[in-house]
Amino acid sequence: MSFLELTPREIVAQLDLHIIGQNAAKRAVAVALRNRFRRAKLDAATRADIAPKNILMIGPTGVGKTEIARRLAHLCGAPLLKIEATKFTEVGYVGRDVDAIARDLVEIAIGMVEKERLEEAKPRAKSAARERLLDLLAPMPKPQNPMAANPFMSQFPGMFPTNAPSESERLQFEQAARLREKMAAKLDAGELENAEVEVEVEEKRPQNVGFMNMEAGGDMSEILAGLMPQNRKKRRVKTSEARAILENQEAEKLLDRDAIASDAIERAQERGIVFLDEIDKIAGRSEGGNIAISREGVQRDLLPLVEGATVATKYGPVKTDHVLFIAAGAFHVSKPSDLIPELQGRFPVRVELEPLEENDLRRILVEPSTSLLRQYSALLASDGVELEWSEDGIAELARLAAQVNASSENIGARRLHTLLERVLEEIAFEAPEAPEKHIKITAPYVRARLSHLIDDDDLSRLML
Repeated sequence: MSFLELTPREIVAQLDLHIIGQNAAKRAVAVALRNRFRRAKLDAATRADIAPKNILMIGPTGVGKTEIARRLAHLCGAPLLKIEATKFTEVGYVGRDVDAIARDLVEIAIGMVEKERLEEAKPRAKSAARERLLDLLAPMPKPQNPMAANPFMSQFPGMFPTNAPSESERLQFEQAARLREKMAAKLDAGELENAEVEVEVEEKRPQNVGFMNMEAGGDMSEILAGLMPQNRKKRRVKTSEARAILENQEAEKLLDRDAIASDAIERAQERGIVFLDEIDKIAGRSEGGNIAISREGVQRDLLPLVEGATVATKYGPVKTDHVLFIAAGAFHVSKPSDLIPELQGRFPVRVELEPLEENDLRRILVEPSTSLLRQYSALLASDGVELEWSEDGIAELARLAAQVNASSENIGARRLHTLLERVLEEIAFEAPEAPEKHIKITAPYVRARLSHLIDDDDLSRLML
């Protein structure tokens, strides 16, 4: 089943695998994704008039706003750009312009499409990569016949003298051919995976050397880089690694860059998601001109992009009319009503995310498919250490996280990362040489490593 065919209920079920609670927010993004499928089934005239149902998420840090957007994008294979609203400044001040949002989104889409096309081309590239690998393992002797060595001469037979290969050259060629056959058989049988060969690779150029983006969407550093010759260097690697390098090189030769750019622009336009974080930091109006770089000015610069604009990029113009914008902010000091009315109206769906309670934190530790406890257990398992988490240990960790959040700045689920690092600090350090390879994490174990920090308010604020 295609992601577009998922019902809102099925989308929420997929998000439930990774995100605990926040059902209202998950329902909102599920409907927004389903609306893209609904829109795609309409006629062209009607489809053009339907604007995306942009979402405003309201909630404190660490409750899952970013994770919801990230998982949604992963679910539908959409290019996702996460950016903070405070990165931008009003036109006329030094800083990033809002058009960079569209350009960055296209760059992400280019990367996604290119990766997909490379994977599709690799089966066709394997044969060519195999021949190049054999050339490295068992090179054939170069032809001595000038006609064979020079394709131009071969176009005019009889005009240039030709020398038939000598007997020694013929024997050398036959010997090399037999060796190549033997090496090919060993290569196919996997007997040469650890053999070393020398491959030529392209050296990555440094990006962003300090030039500002030009108005037409081009990057001066990239333009200058295009005028410079490719830097290539030789690396000595094992055959297994060389095969992957050569397959990538051959696959890249098969790519249609124009088609990739076209597909990427379409994907950005029709499926792109922009997660605009900390929008509450630019909420407010510059009455009386008291604010040097007006927050209202940034909002007004963002407005055309959210409404739908055409932005020039180096791959061609991209329209933002149907890009889904998800804005998020804590709104502790400001309110959504502090946004300018025009921008407020472009976020018709508003959801409030609830602060995480102790039970939510406990569930976050164990229920998601990539839960924190599974992550830490997998990391230490690589050193042969097996962690066993008792129910009381998990409950105690969640209780202490909720306690610290209540007594200091509430950072939501991010507090669990801080506490887990403290709890497992000694184990992680000693793991490679630890005589005991099975360690059980219990409530007393957790308290022994955290209580002295939590009981001291100053240390708690500093260390946790």
